[in-house]
Amino acid sequence: MKLSSLLERFAEPETLKMAKLGRELRAQGFDVIDLSLGEPDFDTPQHIKDAAIKAINDNFSHYTPVAGFLDLREAVCTKLKRDNNLDYKPENIITSTGAKQSLANIILSMIDEGDEVIIPTPFWVTYSELVKIARGKVVQIQTSLENSFKLTPQQLEAAITERTRLFMFSSPCNPSGSVYSLEELQALVEVFKKYPDVYILSDEIYEYINFVGKHESIAQFEAIKERVIIVNGLSKGFAMTGWRLGYIAAHVDIVKACDKIQGQFTSGASSITQKAAVTALTTDLKPTYAMTEEFARRRKRVMEIIKDIPGFKCFEPEGAFYIFPDVSYYYGKTDGETTVNNASEFCMYLLNTAHVTSVMGDAFGEPSCVRFSFANNIENIERAWVRIIAALNKLK
Repeated sequence: MKLSSLLERFAEPETLKMAKLGRELRAQGFDVIDLSLGEPDFDTPQHIKDAAIKAINDNFSHYTPVAGFLDLREAVCTKLKRDNNLDYKPENIITSTGAKQSLANIILSMIDEGDEVIIPTPFWVTYSELVKIARGKVVQIQTSLENSFKLTPQQLEAAITERTRLFMFSSPCNPSGSVYSLEELQALVEVFKKYPDVYILSDEIYEYINFVGKHESIAQFEAIKERVIIVNGLSKGFAMTGWRLGYIAAHVDIVKACDKIQGQFTSGASSITQKAAVTALTTDLKPTYAMTEEFARRRKRVMEIIKDIPGFKCFEPEGAFYIFPDVSYYYGKTDGETTVNNASEFCMYLLNTAHVTSVMGDAFGEPSCVRFSFANNIENIERAWVRIIAALNKLK
């Protein structure tokens, strides 16, 4: 069967691929522990579910405006002012079926063939693939574990060319757990000031899962605010992955462009989800902060477990719910049957030997590393790492 050449431009997300392999092994009767997917293992808070039930009973069951209900866009503005001291109006907001669609809308609205998009490594797997779909050119900037996988102003300036259209990053970062401080963002802003044609896409989906203090958005700097495109959503901070609600805050021209794109793909997001999202964004954040406290406990336990693993090089994540160690010490080693030569083979070795899923670092632009999630309960995390350590001890 002849299919579109579009499919040859990008790869399947490794995060989903590893989860699928884990499910297949589980279906064969194996006890597989999932440390691959980026999904909170908590239920959606009750007051948000109650709002959705009310919306159903109130018959919010019809098509929605492409950009989202006005009260939801106002709720996003309220949240941005309350949490980030950012002033936006509803016309600066568009909601989508998840932050992933928000990212796709932006890339398809802004990138033409040959346009360069700067993405510091490590990055979430979908960033580069969306740029490829739009026929843009991905310009990766290799960061270092020694610098907590954070971009320096010098690296940024060296990467900008006359073809640079967009810069994409996340803070807190998936997969590294890095969080940019106010001072670090200010240093990057000083570079962006010199290049008025470069836009900045700031993925802030892990905003609430921050272990080092207040979240800082790069949109707070007035000199570049008109060029900043904030992407956020409800999946991580409110345990609403299946509800599918993301949003963009940006210049009105970008919002209108995204509205046009989305109008031909999905139209508006679920009416029930939107009504639940109003409640999530404007009411009690205690459940969100309770989840973050639990993630912090898990982070502490994981760091205790891995500190004595030979060859692991890892810094303590400042946000999100992953560790991202350099595991290249094990490349070239064998258990007598299987030889591990790279991150992909490392992950497959752990899947087949320890029955634990993880995600290879190549997918995030860092082939020396592997991502392990701690969005699982402590019991499963401890069981998983007992198995991982036993498997690694077999490699000589």
